[in-house]
Amino acid sequence: MDRLLIEGGVRLRGHVAVSGSKNAALPILAATILCDGECRIRNVPDLRDVNTMMEVLRTLGVAAERNADGSISTRVLDESPIEAPYKLVSTMRGSISVMGPLLAKRHRARVSLPGGCNFGVRPIDLHVKGLKALGARIEVEHGYLVAQAGELRGTEIYLGGAFGSTVLGTANVLCGAVLARGTTVIENSACEPEVEDLANFLVAAGAKIRGFGTCKLVVEGVERLNGIEYSIIPDRIEAGTFLLAGAITGGEVTVDGARMDHLFAVVDKMRECGVEVTSMPGGARARLNGRPRPTEVTTLPYPGVPTDLQAQLMALLSIADGISIVTEKIYPDRFIHVAELDRLGARIRKEGPNAIIEGVPALSGAEVMASDLRASAALVLAGLVAHGETIVNRVYHIDRGYERLEEKLQKLGARIHRDKA
Repeated sequence: MDRLLIEGGVRLRGHVAVSGSKNAALPILAATILCDGECRIRNVPDLRDVNTMMEVLRTLGVAAERNADGSISTRVLDESPIEAPYKLVSTMRGSISVMGPLLAKRHRARVSLPGGCNFGVRPIDLHVKGLKALGARIEVEHGYLVAQAGELRGTEIYLGGAFGSTVLGTANVLCGAVLARGTTVIENSACEPEVEDLANFLVAAGAKIRGFGTCKLVVEGVERLNGIEYSIIPDRIEAGTFLLAGAITGGEVTVDGARMDHLFAVVDKMRECGVEVTSMPGGARARLNGRPRPTEVTTLPYPGVPTDLQAQLMALLSIADGISIVTEKIYPDRFIHVAELDRLGARIRKEGPNAIIEGVPALSGAEVMASDLRASAALVLAGLVAHGETIVNRVYHIDRGYERLEEKLQKLGARIHRDKA
């Protein structure tokens, strides 16, 4: 099993290019099930999760191939398959986003209950609620969601849940609504950039959608969607991770392709910590002299601080000059990385959905275990600033969401390489 070996203490400097968004690419690839004709999706990152989605599409009768230029071409060859199997869906939560397209186009779906990162309960009740409102009949049988719908019909749907809106749930309901008869109004829809990107893709393919980028989507059903070429937005989580890497090492990193309009809340918190974050032509730059200042962080649905950057922010705050508090409002159990950061010398105490962080002057290298995708990134950031060697095990999590992470960090001067355990 691969691991990352990091020799800390290097101030990162230079430019790094951000890849396309994983969280936008997965539902857009799933949505190509809806399209008649070939789709060519550009700026798709080369990741394990993307490869898994391509395998899911192939099991559903869709030809999916990566081209020499890095784009992915898809074309529906057979509309009879309806099952997304456990062996694939159990490894990646994003696979659930094929359910809405299958119901809209093929009127039946059999999709395994999803897996993915292990950081607490992440229910799919809002997916089911929204698709049922459109007229689908859905049951859970032997670990599978089994759904059918003779015809989906537009309606008014409220997608609010205990922890806010649902990104993948919105994607599923949106894909169901674009081919439904009549008008669908989705209230409290997720307004994350990744949902807006999906809506832009669907509109380019012939859908009629208003309000994307807001918490209310209005969809006029159409009879068919066409195959198109489309380019995925940059990955805001990867961009934020690299900006934080520059800050935590006391360096100066310019992230080419970073969109400041997607990172306002994170940038605001970084500036509270004393990080100088500057908008650059086509990107953003972060630099920090000295230790960061402490702050309070609360994760919220977009445009708030994303839960997918909580762990990386915690790594920065672990060396802040004072006490910080991080409150997790999206996934209250998403703190598995706390114990591993403590192994590196951090002082973090968890109390319910809160983490109280007493900043230390320095971290020290140690062997740690990655528990999920974003926790892996946080451990890498901590290792970059820790004294001595840090070994991050189970880096297959990183490969699910970061394209050639160690290579990009090496170009910034990091002493990091991949090794076999």
